[in-house]
Order: sequence, then C-alpha cells, then structure tokens
Amino acid sequence: MPADTLTAGRTPATHAPGSGSLQRFARRRSTIAFLMTLPLLAVIVGLVAYPAGYGIYLSTLNRTMVRNIGFGNYEILFDTDTFWSVAWQSCIFAITAVLLKALIGFWLAHMLHHIPAKGQRKWRGMLLVPWVIPPALSTLGWWWMFDPTYSSINYVLSIFAVPAVPWLGEPIWARIAVIMVNVWYGAPFFMIMYLAAIKSVPEQLYEAAAIDGANGWQRLRYVTLPMMANIISITVLFSLIVTFANYDIVRVLTNGGPRDLTHVFASYAFQVGILSGNIPRGAAVSLFMLPILAVCAFFVLRGVTRRNKEQM
Repeated sequence: MPADTLTAGRTPATHAPGSGSLQRFARRRSTIAFLMTLPLLAVIVGLVAYPAGYGIYLSTLNRTMVRNIGFGNYEILFDTDTFWSVAWQSCIFAITAVLLKALIGFWLAHMLHHIPAKGQRKWRGMLLVPWVIPPALSTLGWWWMFDPTYSSINYVLSIFAVPAVPWLGEPIWARIAVIMVNVWYGAPFFMIMYLAAIKSVPEQLYEAAAIDGANGWQRLRYVTLPMMANIISITVLFSLIVTFANYDIVRVLTNGGPRDLTHVFASYAFQVGILSGNIPRGAAVSLFMLPILAVCAFFVLRGVTRRNKEQM
C-alpha cells in the first residue's frame, strides 16, 4: 500500500482549543485555595491538634512531669472508686440531659412552627434568651434559686405546703439540679435547629399524606421525623460532645459536691489536675472522654451516611 495512502488514513491528534490554559487555570485556582486555607489549618493545628497531642503526652508522665510512666496514670484511675463514680455520673448526666433537651426542643419547635410569622419571631427571640446568656452567669442565678436559705423555688413550694427541697445538699437532688440547669440552657439550641429542619420539609409531602387519610400523629411519624432524621442525629451528637465536656455549670452550681457525687469528667479533671496539682493525671481523666465520644460519633455518622445513600 502506498505510503501516501497510509498517511491519508491517519487522523492527527487534536486538542480542544484552550484545554491547556483551562488546566493551568484549575491548577492555579486549587493552589490559591490551598494557600487561602493555610491560616485556618494553622489555627486548627495550634488550637486543636497540638493541645490534643500534648495532652496525650502529659497523661504518660508522673506527677512531677520528669519521667514517662506509660499508662500508669490510667491504671491508677481504673483502681479508684471515685473515677468510676465520675464516669457513671458523666454518662447519666449527658444522656439524660441530651434526651430531655431533644424532646423539649422538638416540642417547642413544633409549637412555634404553627404560630403565625409575626408572633413566631417574638416567641423565638424570647425562647433563645437562655442560650445567649453566658452559662456561668445564668448558673449563678440558678444557684441563688437553689440556695437553702434564700431559695425562691422552695418559697414557691411552701405556698402549696410542699416541704423544702435540699437542692444542693443531697446527691440525688444535686444531680437533678445540674441536669435542670443544663436542659434550661441547651434546649433553645435544639429548638432553633429543629425549627429550621421542620420548615425545610416540603408542604407537598403533608398534602399527600392528608390525601391518603393520615392524621396529625401519622404525619409527624412518617413525614416529619424521617425528613428530620439527619439533623436530629447531628444535633444530638454535637450536644452529647458539649454536655460530656460541661464544666461551668457543675463548677458554679455544686463544685462537684456533695461528696464528689456530681462531678463530670471536665470538673473532675480540673480538680485532679489543677486544684490537686497532678496535671498528668488530670489529663488522663479528660482523655477518657475520647473513646466514649468516638464510639458515639461512629454510630451516629454511620447512620447519617446510610440514610443519605438510601435517599440517593
């Protein structure tokens, strides 16, 4: 076959005009984006990664911080009854408070959703007040209301011939008081998150359910809750992390008393590490929250991922 025929049968490779410049522009944009995120990455490393790594390092030192003892601090904590009491109290406190906040927040959001827009703004602003007040300041107000001598709550109970309650003097009442303050402070956060989720549910779904004869409870169960499942999971996870690390409410209200029976991980770590001068062991106490929260985050985020795949 003649060479000219072979040459004619070949089509020279062609490139789209400007493809090289587009690739260079994309690479330049990704480089610029990475450079712009460097300050944020530096902040995350400086304020999160480095303190976390240094905390792990501290937990392996002895009390004088001159010798590495490995897991010695953890072994000592595991042999201490007070530590296991704190672990149990932290779990009960966090789970109970988060469940109550979720239920109250959902109820408030559901009620607000059915209020006209003008009145809804007013009620939403008033209900958000507990969340915007600094928790240490608001806890001082609650401490005054729980005070055995000047308790306004006991004064109101006395009007109805109810005996005075030793809110901060007995372990069970002190735990209830701490949970009450945490719920009062955190429920507005759940309310505003759930209200936004409810408003994002398409009205067509409710109309279709009404045509099928669904009542109010069925619409809530089969339309509202499934559409809110992801935001409910993420909000509960976020609140669980914050509640486990709660410090100011316990510190101001009970300071861990009576008899160290209202301590949570954060307040007990402060007492062991700062007040008692054993910083490595205090770091070990604070790090004990990590595996618990990691397990919770794994299951919650796996559920969110599974629901997202099912909706695709």
